[in-house]
Amino acid sequence: MGRVPTEIRVIVVMGVAGAGKTLVGSALARALGWTFYDADDFHSPENVAKMHRGIGLTDADRAPWLAALRDLIERVIRDGRKAVLACSALKEAYRKTLTPDDAPPGTVRFVYLDVPADVLRERLEHRAHHYAPPELLDSQLATLEPPHDAVRVDGTLPPDEIVGAARSALSV
Repeated sequence: MGRVPTEIRVIVVMGVAGAGKTLVGSALARALGWTFYDADDFHSPENVAKMHRGIGLTDADRAPWLAALRDLIERVIRDGRKAVLACSALKEAYRKTLTPDDAPPGTVRFVYLDVPADVLRERLEHRAHHYAPPELLDSQLATLEPPHDAVRVDGTLPPDEIVGAARSALSV
C-alpha cells in the first residue's frame, strides 16, 4: 500500500532581495486562501538598521530571526493552519532551521524565485520604501546557496504566472 502524501502546510517563497518574494508570496496566499507572513516583519530593529545602512547580515544576526520564523512555522502546523511565508532563506542551513524537526516531510515546501542579478539590481534601484538597498545585493548573492529541493520558478515572469507555476508544481 502506498504512503499517503503529506499535506503542505507552509510554503516559503524564497530568494534574494528584489526577487519578488513579498509580491508573489502575498498573491499566492490570496489565491490559496492561506495566511501570508513576511519574514521582514520579524527582523530585530538592529538588523533593520544594519540592512538600511547597506550592511549584510551575518549568521549570528540571522539566528534569532530564523528561530522566530521557525516558531511561527511550528505554530502554523501545530494549530492546523496553512500559510505562505516570504523569506530569503538564502542558505541550506537556514532552510533546515526553518523546517521543524518533527514536521512530516513535505509539510514545509520552498518555492525559489530565480532572477538574474542584473534584473535584481534594476528592481532594487527602483524600489521605494524598503530597508534593503541595492548595496545589499552582492552580499545576498554571495550568501545564496541555490536550493536543490525547492520548486524553482523564473522570477522574471508576471506574478500571476509565477503563482500558477508554483501551484501547479506543488499541486495546491
